[in-house]
Amino acid sequence: MIGTLRGKLILKQAPNLLVDVAGVGYELEAPMTTFYNLPQPGEDVHLYTHLVVREDAHLLFGFATEQERRLFRTLIKVNGVGAKLALTILSGIETEEFIHCIQTGNTDRLVRLPGIGKKTAERLVIEMRDRLKDWNTDIGHKPFAGSLGKTPTNAVDDAVSALVSLGYKPQEASRFVHAIATEDMDSETLIREALKASVR
Repeated sequence: MIGTLRGKLILKQAPNLLVDVAGVGYELEAPMTTFYNLPQPGEDVHLYTHLVVREDAHLLFGFATEQERRLFRTLIKVNGVGAKLALTILSGIETEEFIHCIQTGNTDRLVRLPGIGKKTAERLVIEMRDRLKDWNTDIGHKPFAGSLGKTPTNAVDDAVSALVSLGYKPQEASRFVHAIATEDMDSETLIREALKASVR
C-alpha cells in the first residue's frame, strides 16, 4: 500500500497529476480541493494517497490532507459509490459542507452534485451519518507551499476537460465554463467558479 508521496510535481492537468519520486513518475488523480492548492510544476509536493486495485488497473488518488483521504475512504464504503464518484463528490463540495449535509440530512444540496441522484443522496445520508457523527465540520485544507501556475493559453479547454473528467456532460461543462469565463481567469479559477455555478 502506498500511503504518501513526497516528490517533485511534474504535471498537473485537472484532475490528473504526475509526481516524480526519486526518478519514478507516479500518476494520480486528485479532487479539485487538493488541485487548487498545488504548487507550480517543478516544485516539491507532499500528498496522502489511496491505492485502488482493480483487475484492469491500479489507480492512485492523492489528497492534500489526511482528513480528506479519510473522507474519501469513508465514501467508497457506501454502496454504489466508487472511487470516481467519491472524487467527484470531494471536488464539488468542501469537506466541511459535505459533513454538515450528512449530519443534517440535507439531500437537496447533495443532488446538485454531478452523478448524485435522489436515491444516492439518501443512501449517503443513511450510511454515513453514524460514521461522520463525531467529525468536526471545521476540517481545513492545508495549503501547499508555492503559488498556482501561470495562466495557460487554453484555460477554457482545460477547465471544460476537468469538469468532464469529474462527471459532467460535455455540453454542461462547456456551458458552465463559458458562462463565467473572462480573459484574466486561469484554469484553476475557471474550474472553481464553474463548480460553484453548477450547484446554484
